[in-house]
Amino acid sequence: MEMFLHHVQVSGPAGCEDAMRAFYGGVLGMTEVEKPERLRARGGAWFRAGTAEVHVGIEDGFTPARKAHPGIAVADVDEVARAVQAAGATVTWDDAIPGLRRFHTADPVGNRLEFEQAAL
Repeated sequence: MEMFLHHVQVSGPAGCEDAMRAFYGGVLGMTEVEKPERLRARGGAWFRAGTAEVHVGIEDGFTPARKAHPGIAVADVDEVARAVQAAGATVTWDDAIPGLRRFHTADPVGNRLEFEQAAL
């Protein structure tokens, strides 16, 4: 059975959409995807780059996960790190997996994200 990951959903508090658009769209360069009409009243926003999608859902009583995170492979992990740092977010490099260049950061509401160098 063939499978691939369609999207990852992260959560955020009500009213976070503009900050998430600025980060996922502005900093990371993802394109906002129009949500289906039946889901728009729930708030949030969806983003895509290549085949990777991140869906931001609104959650009452939101608390960011401390360990769970999407792992996003990118063509140039250093370029992404520079963009994230230029936006004022912290970049924490992690060399725990030999041969894998990666870092962790957080989006504007504290969701943990991992970016890693794609194997070309």
